[in-house]
Parts: sequence; structure tokens; C-alpha cells
Amino acid sequence: MRRRRVTLYTRRECHLCDQAQALLEGLRDELALDFETVDVDGDAALRERYGEAVPVIALDGIEIARAPIRASAVEARLRVR
Repeated sequence: MRRRRVTLYTRRECHLCDQAQALLEGLRDELALDFETVDVDGDAALRERYGEAVPVIALDGIEIARAPIRASAVEARLRVR
């Protein structure tokens, strides 16, 4: 199975970001995900791009979800091969 790259755009002290991270970590092994988090506040361009819309989830570089994250929708999207 080809591993897919998932990026979670987040910021500190964001409970929605924590929930999204827990969801992705729970699916990582089962769905062969290479998972990374990126703090948008560490990059001015990302901070401007995403503003208060975090968490944002991207799959292989394509945005698939923004806050509020619906776990069932994200999981269904990640299960599509």
C-alpha cells in the first residue's frame, strides 16, 4: 500500500487542532499515512492563508477539510484510495 502524506495545519492552544491530531494519529497505521503537523503561526504566509480556519487537513498537498472538522467526513475521504 502506498503511504500518503497528511499535513495538519494547526496552532498552539487549539482544542480543535488537538482533536484533529488525535483523529489522524488514530488512523495513521491503518490507512498508511505519513503524518506531520505545521504550526501556521510560525510562517506569515500560512498565518495569512489560514487565519482562524485551523485546523486544516491536507492530503498529498490538497486541502480536504477545515475547521470545524467532521471526523466521519475526514475518515471517509482518507479511506478513498
